[in-house]
Parts: sequence; C-alpha cells; structure tokens
Amino acid sequence: MEKKKGTREKIFEIIQIGSRDNKLSTACDYLIVTTIILNLAILFASTFDEVTPYMGTLHIIEYATVVFFIIEYLLRLWTADYLYPSCKRGEAVLRYALSFDGLVSLLSILPYFFLTLPAGIVAFRMLRVLRVFHLFRINAQYDAFNVVLDVIRGKLQQIISSMTLILIMMLASSILMYSVEHNAQPDVFKNAFSGIWWAVSALLTVGYGDIYPVTALGQVLAIILSFLGVGLVAIPTGIISAGFVEQYTHVKSLSDAAEGSELRFIMITMEKGHPWIGQQIKEISLPPEIIIAAIIRNGDDVVIAKGNAKVLEGDQVVLGALEYTDNSTIRVREFPIPDGHDWEGKEVRGLNLSHNTTVVSIVRKGKAVIPKGNTIIHKDDLVTVCEKHM
Repeated sequence: MEKKKGTREKIFEIIQIGSRDNKLSTACDYLIVTTIILNLAILFASTFDEVTPYMGTLHIIEYATVVFFIIEYLLRLWTADYLYPSCKRGEAVLRYALSFDGLVSLLSILPYFFLTLPAGIVAFRMLRVLRVFHLFRINAQYDAFNVVLDVIRGKLQQIISSMTLILIMMLASSILMYSVEHNAQPDVFKNAFSGIWWAVSALLTVGYGDIYPVTALGQVLAIILSFLGVGLVAIPTGIISAGFVEQYTHVKSLSDAAEGSELRFIMITMEKGHPWIGQQIKEISLPPEIIIAAIIRNGDDVVIAKGNAKVLEGDQVVLGALEYTDNSTIRVREFPIPDGHDWEGKEVRGLNLSHNTTVVSIVRKGKAVIPKGNTIIHKDDLVTVCEKHM
C-alpha cells in the first residue's frame, strides 16, 4: 500500500518544476514566471517619469510580488530535505540556502529590506524562467542554455587562471601609469585607483577617454599595455570557444561512435492495475540482464530512472536488454571504456553529454554501479547511456 503523502511533501511537489500531468505544480510554475516578469516590469516602468501618477498602484503590486517571493523562498527552505533526501533536515536547508537557486532567491528579496543593495538584483530571477522553459515547449533553447553552462563548468579552472592574469596585468598597469603620470596630472591620476580605472577602460578596449596619459613615456607605456591587454583579454574568449568545439565534438562522437553497440529495448505502458504502479525503481525486481533505462511520462517528458523515481499510471517504462527492440525515439547504448578513452577517470557529471542524454548504469567487474554525479568512470567499465531523439 502506498504511503500517504504529508503536507510538506505535497507542497514540495507543487513548488518544484512539474511535469504536465501535475496540474497544481504546472500552475505554480506559471504563477512563478508571471510574478517574476510582473516584478521586473514594475521595476523597469518605475524609472519613467510618465508613470509617476500610478506609482501608488505599482508599489502595491510590487509589494505583493515581494511577499510572494518571500513565501516561496521560505517554503523551499521548509521542504529542502525532499530536494536533498540524502541529507539531514538542517543540512538540506543549509545546502539549498547556499545553492545557486537559493542565493538568487535570497538576493532578489534583500534589496527590499536593505536599501543599500541595488534593486536590479531581482533581474537574476529571470534565470528561474529559463528553468521552466519546458512549459512553453522550447526545449531547444533550454538545451542551448545548458550547453553554455556545461562549457563554463568544464573550462572554469582555465577561465579563472586567465582572469587572474588579466587582474595582475591591470594592477601592474595602474601602478606603472600612476608613477609616470602623477606628477604631470596630479588631479587626474590622484592615486593607484585612478590608474586602475584607466587600465580597465584601456585594456578592455572600452576607452572612455576621461583619463589618458599626456607624457611621452606614459603614451609609450599605454601603447605597449594596450597591445598586451588585447592579447590577454582574448584568452578567455579562446578558452570558451574551444570549449564549445569540444562540447559539440563529444556530442557528435557519442551519437556516431563506432564502439557504441546498440541495446534493444521494449516499452511497457503502465495501465491501471499494473503491479509496478506506485513503486519506486529500486523496489522493482528485474533479471540482472535487464535495466530500466528511462520513464516516458505524458508522452513527452523523460524521467531519469533513479532509484527513488516512482512509476505512475500511464507511464511508459523503457526496459533495455539485448533481446528486446522497439521503434521508439529512445535509444539505449553500451560503451566499453578501453584504456585511454576520453571518459576514463572522469566523473559522470563532468561528461559532455547533451540535455537529452544520461548515464543510466555502469557495470564494473561484473557488478552494477548506480551512477551518481561524483561516480568516476574506470578503465574496462561498461557504461550504459540513454538518449532521447527529439
């Protein structure tokens, strides 16, 4: 018998990004998007003098949206242990509060209590709108956004290193220019900070022209530093461009890899009365040579077959095995990891996979390993990947 859900669990399912079969959760997603856009529209409109007669009404609407943001944030803290089921409640609350979503939500609220903070921080809540793009059936844009994030995560160390070089260059340039120009322009190059402003505007090719060298030595230095600055600023751009090339190369090699042997599979529809309905994946007994690769819900949404994922009535469960086949858009493939393979030694979350591709299992020395984000792929592993072709 399925355990009855408590109030907190029900609220958690509502405020999370929902599938189309959960009407309350979908309505909540629409409400969140509408509130964010409304709040930003009021913030933008309040900068125009023409709306001054309506500011009273706009402020009331704005306060209502802020109250909504506060309630939403508190509910997410209250239900954080369902988002991180492996953590204790206090640890889960802290983990959400320090997560990207948690920090964005908090920072978008604080300007209304601390006037010294810029109200424009609320604009970062638009990132929440991107997360619910699937409601509007524009998954292609959502996938492209994920590619950008994947590239930045994969090249983060190189980007930080290049930015450190740029920072050192700016500090050195500011001190050099101050020492050369201070006597000639004491009111312009008052201190090293004035030199930093010149370095930023010059090295980043903005060139405001409000501060510039007038001495011959200063102008020679400015020419040399500008050339060096152009080269240094181009480094992060090259790193990110190379990351995009690698990302799409990996995605293409995944779809065209010769060593990727296709598994055959079958899709089973969970009709009313099926014994799997209401069970979690880990509770379903299957022969060792058969895996649950994915769950297709509502004919479109792909649910990753994690151990705690629950099978619902109407779901299509994708079983992967050598002796089954089907003509669906879901494809399950095995990838043996030989010595020197690109994936060897990498964590699962570090693999360059498309949004519609996921690692569903790893067989290591004859034993199945449930893949987590920090699971490292070893030589001779047999990695099973599920792909959904749009």
